[in-house]
Amino acid sequence: MRVLLVVYDNDSYTHLFPMGLGYIASVLEENGHDVEVYSQDKYHYPDAHLTQYLNDHHYDIAMVSVIAGYYQYKKLLKISAAINESKNRPTYIIGGYGPTPEPEYFIKKTGADIVAMGEGEHTTVVLMKAIEEKTSLSEVSGIAFKDGSKVTINQRSPLIKDLDTISWPAYKKFPIDYYRLEREPRMEKTDFGMPLMSARGCTFKCTFCYRMDTGYRARNPVDLLDEVEYLHKEFGITYVSFQDDLLMSSVEHTENVCREFRRRNLPVKWNCNGRLNYCSVELVKMMKDSGCVFINYGIEAMDNEVLKNMKKGLRTEMVVKGIEMTLEAGISPGLNMMFGNIGDNKRTLKEAVDFLIKYDDFAQMRTIRPVTPYPGSPLYYDAIDKGLIKDVADFYENKHVNSDLLAANFTELSDEEFYESLTEANTKLLTNYYDTAKQEAVKQVTDLYKDRQVGFRGFRQI
Repeated sequence: MRVLLVVYDNDSYTHLFPMGLGYIASVLEENGHDVEVYSQDKYHYPDAHLTQYLNDHHYDIAMVSVIAGYYQYKKLLKISAAINESKNRPTYIIGGYGPTPEPEYFIKKTGADIVAMGEGEHTTVVLMKAIEEKTSLSEVSGIAFKDGSKVTINQRSPLIKDLDTISWPAYKKFPIDYYRLEREPRMEKTDFGMPLMSARGCTFKCTFCYRMDTGYRARNPVDLLDEVEYLHKEFGITYVSFQDDLLMSSVEHTENVCREFRRRNLPVKWNCNGRLNYCSVELVKMMKDSGCVFINYGIEAMDNEVLKNMKKGLRTEMVVKGIEMTLEAGISPGLNMMFGNIGDNKRTLKEAVDFLIKYDDFAQMRTIRPVTPYPGSPLYYDAIDKGLIKDVADFYENKHVNSDLLAANFTELSDEEFYESLTEANTKLLTNYYDTAKQEAVKQVTDLYKDRQVGFRGFRQI
């Protein structure tokens, strides 16, 4: 069958490689299907272009994958309309973390024929066979589908236990020269980057998380570094970003990845998502020595009661100790904070701001966003119980209109007080960021002319 993978425009100059669709493309090709990628993200095609493209070409299947963000939801509706309006409309399948928790709503809202829930590699193979042979979809696990006037939701597919059985993404089907331009923290201007998966799943149960894959499954570090080496030699990649939910869920896996990086001695830097519970002097040094330059930590709050409420499995003393270890090792830490969880107030927000300023190494701009109770997360169902959200339609159509605005207020503050507090907090954080940048720029003027820096490339190059 002919399959069109639609990569939507995320309204950005550069885009992250769509790794999920890359894996799907690979399994489709392995099973004899003709796969084509529609790169709206690269070319910024208007949505009407997709309609005309489908009118001019025949495809049996069109696939789109989205996460749960407000922008992605609104974009999905537009992409869906463009597909549905085409004269040669193919069977339309959507997948990803966004539609998985509420497949019936997404089918009804988008007009899609099928939602693939959870990991899609094995599900896609079985689904394509059923469509091609025109057999009943009721036997395909891991999907929801239109069944006459109703939607049938099948049982979920089991998680893929051995990730090494999945082939690498079909990189050559995608415009890698474009995706490698994506910028990451501590990249040099001449670096080319690419996201990778070293593991799936997470051992923690944070209340705000909607991904919630049970268990942790890691790839073999040898195969992983084979892929890194391939990307370096084939596409000139010099920086990889591990997009795992949490690479540091396993200290053993992290150490093995570090050892394999060092054994290969590739000129490739890397970053990952980390867990401060597992921070140690030995581990972060090992990570640094193997090329790690940035660890993205989900801290979320600097109050132990708030951390307990969100089931973070973390305490503030662990946070401080781990961040200091990371900085001492020469690795930049991502310091992610949110506000608005159960127990949050003006005091807990101030503690978060003070922490961010104290430990800021200016690898990133620091701001604080409201917590968002995405469908599928325990916090979402808590919001429904509290009457803060009516249902999934209320969430997407009325509440989650922007990631920097309130979707549900779990604090004792009024909405007005909430926004006043965030205004003060982010004003302080941004002032600190830009004041420091200003001081550095002015210092550069003095250093340039005092020391006659012949290698200086000009202020417009900074």
